[in-house]
Amino acid sequence: MPRQARLDAPGTLHHVIIRGIEKRSILSGDTDREDFVSRMGGLASETGTRIFAWALMSNHAHVFLGSGPAGLPGFMRRLLTGYAVSYNLRHKRHGHLFQNRYKSIVCEEDAYFKELIRYIHLNPVRAGIVKDLAELDQYRWCGHGVVTGHAGNEWQDRDYVLRWFGKREGDARRAYRRYVEEGLGQGRRPELVGGGLIRSKGGWSEVVSMRRTGLKERSDERILGSGDFVNEIIREADAKQRLRFPDRERSEIIEQYIKGKCRKQGINIKEVRAGSRRPEVSKLRRQIAMGLLDAYGVPLAEIARHLGVTTSAISKMLSRSRSG
Repeated sequence: MPRQARLDAPGTLHHVIIRGIEKRSILSGDTDREDFVSRMGGLASETGTRIFAWALMSNHAHVFLGSGPAGLPGFMRRLLTGYAVSYNLRHKRHGHLFQNRYKSIVCEEDAYFKELIRYIHLNPVRAGIVKDLAELDQYRWCGHGVVTGHAGNEWQDRDYVLRWFGKREGDARRAYRRYVEEGLGQGRRPELVGGGLIRSKGGWSEVVSMRRTGLKERSDERILGSGDFVNEIIREADAKQRLRFPDRERSEIIEQYIKGKCRKQGINIKEVRAGSRRPEVSKLRRQIAMGLLDAYGVPLAEIARHLGVTTSAISKMLSRSRSG
């Protein structure tokens, strides 16, 4: 069966899982871990890739990120190729280090952001590498300590994570840590390591319940999210752009389109981007999103960035527009 194409656009959220070939170790000691983290952080800063959560194990690693302007494949290719060459030289080995293809799952932000942060950061506890949350606070090879303030990585987007838990940093850190602590007894979360209907609905029992009631919802193994979110991501990936333009001109063209729509409606562009819920502003925001997607083929994540909202918000407003 042919491989499915990667789903990606600047700003898209991905849960990336990297595994060693034949389940072999890819991180044999602190020197390896330091090398991997240094490369990941340097590339994140260089490419504008946003790292929200990460955890290094022995034969695999988890990274939760928002892809940068150049996209996920380029970032991952440079990270894994550079690290594999370094690892092989250090350990005097030859051949492939990683499975042929890393796994990446596109994630719906509103529904899964906090869950994935917690799931990924609790990996060392579930694996018995650290015994409790206090040790996890001090554990170097996981992004948890950065969020709680016990460690520092300039390239890790700590501030964005904390904004999900509160407006004041101290309150947000405490709320985040309580949230992580509440997940200690959850065990393994198979629904968070892939896409598809079973995972997106939280388990087989939910799917059976849907079938009994006659409900249908689109799913895709590459996507963790609702049917509406899946529809928009697939539509975006499959649609042929009606107007193509170079990447260097892309932002300028999008900006001119948005400004033109705002001028025509007599609405300040700052109000559109500030999240105003005035009916006139909400309607204009939907019109802009639909226009950018339908006329120009601009990805949802890129539309969201230019309008100052989340990808999930764009997906929902487009879904409402088409159903209404």
